[in-house]
Amino acid sequence: MKQQAKEEYVQIDAGAWAPFPEAFSKGGITWKLLHVSPEAGTWSAYFTCPKGSSFNAHIHTGPGEYVLTKGRMDVRGGADAGGASAIAPGFGYESSGARHDMTHFLVDSEFYMTFSGPLAFINPDGSVIANIGWAEAQGAWEAFNEANKKKPSKKKAA
Repeated sequence: MKQQAKEEYVQIDAGAWAPFPEAFSKGGITWKLLHVSPEAGTWSAYFTCPKGSSFNAHIHTGPGEYVLTKGRMDVRGGADAGGASAIAPGFGYESSGARHDMTHFLVDSEFYMTFSGPLAFINPDGSVIANIGWAEAQGAWEAFNEANKKKPSKKKAA
């Protein structure tokens, strides 16, 4: 019989924040991977987004849900351009196939999101640069943690 996935807990304010790759964002966005679920094809993360930062163009290949816990997030150009302006505290749903040419943060912001399936980061013509799903997110998070392991400190003899 296959094993059931074990429960997990992550203390969000503990440990280092990984820089979100500059190939997919601008302005110093950081993130923490909270959970991956290979059986469901989902991954959950928490993001900190400084004022003026943004995610590059992408398409949600599966639906996603987010909770904006701090700040403001302009999606698809914001409300003035026909998109959405999320203001904390707020919840949003992204349908499968939703395209975002830019997701912009006008003030320091934070949000939690669960992705069902990969994000396809795209060029202006819509061609895919990279698909980031649970396996890629987990691989990036593990590589970050491995590179940032603290070496044991050497105490001076008294």
